[in-house]
Amino acid sequence: MTREEFEDAVRDALDEIPRDLAAQIDNVVVLVEDDAPADDPELLGLYEGTPLTERGSWWAAGALPDRITIYRNPTLAICETREDVVEEVVITVVHEVAHFFGIDDERLHELGWA
Repeated sequence: MTREEFEDAVRDALDEIPRDLAAQIDNVVVLVEDDAPADDPELLGLYEGTPLTERGSWWAAGALPDRITIYRNPTLAICETREDVVEEVVITVVHEVAHFFGIDDERLHELGWA
């Protein structure tokens, strides 16, 4: 899958987020990188920021955008087909967006999104 096709899959996954939730996603940038960090090369996605559940009145003052990064090569490495990639991208995007909403890995595992 090309970089452009992978980015399209990420956009499509973001479009699947229910409108009422998507409307609450503010000041977040979603990026695609080819490779995960060297210290975790199998990482599929990463949320960096302050979850909504932890934001106080101090947060908005000059806060940089939160970041969700989806890693292309590790995703391609674990998938056999294009359909597998699309499905894994949806799972990863939902997982990272859930972190933005303050849902931790333990709860995501319980819900089947990890």
